[in-house]
Amino acid sequence: MARYTGNKNRIARRYGVNIFGRARNPLLHKPNPPGVHGARRRKKSDYGLQLEEKQKLKAIYGMLSEKQLVAYYKKALRLEGNTANHFVEMLECRLDNIVYRLKFASTIFAAQQLVSHGHILVDGQKVDRRSFQVKPGMVISIKEKSRKIKIIGESMDSPSRSVPEYLSFDKDHFSGQLLARPMFEQMPWPIEISLPVVCDFLAHTT
Repeated sequence: MARYTGNKNRIARRYGVNIFGRARNPLLHKPNPPGVHGARRRKKSDYGLQLEEKQKLKAIYGMLSEKQLVAYYKKALRLEGNTANHFVEMLECRLDNIVYRLKFASTIFAAQQLVSHGHILVDGQKVDRRSFQVKPGMVISIKEKSRKIKIIGESMDSPSRSVPEYLSFDKDHFSGQLLARPMFEQMPWPIEISLPVVCDFLAHTT
């Protein structure tokens, strides 16, 4: 699966928030949007506003590709019930995101790397697919041989984030469990996003 290699700091500056939770906040030294003289913010069209909301959603889940986001939305459409809820639930339950929420990694990108490099177990079995869907009751843990990795310990000890209520966390055993399907209002997004706007945009462009 392709990994995002673009300039992450520019994205954080574009939205005016440390959206990826990086240790070195890119806004401390360059608080203005990227571009010449801080690229003054212009009033956006309705299309521009919808596009920005979609881009923010892609960013907080690790710079998902357009193809991935559309695939999740189309799958949500086929399910009974509220499409928007199904849509964000699938995004939130990606394995890389759950690893990040459990504080095994300091950023979503570090979580992606831990999964891809085979450091993560699901119910005791290695899973190296970042998009793997974690279901309630599944236990996510760090391989025993990987528990001495410095960045894992530092992230777990960091007070900057807390584990969401839909997850249990056992620090001593480097493990956590998805207790229930996460509800929209429980998701600790670092930036406000209008989910109905995103879904409306995808409904008219897919």
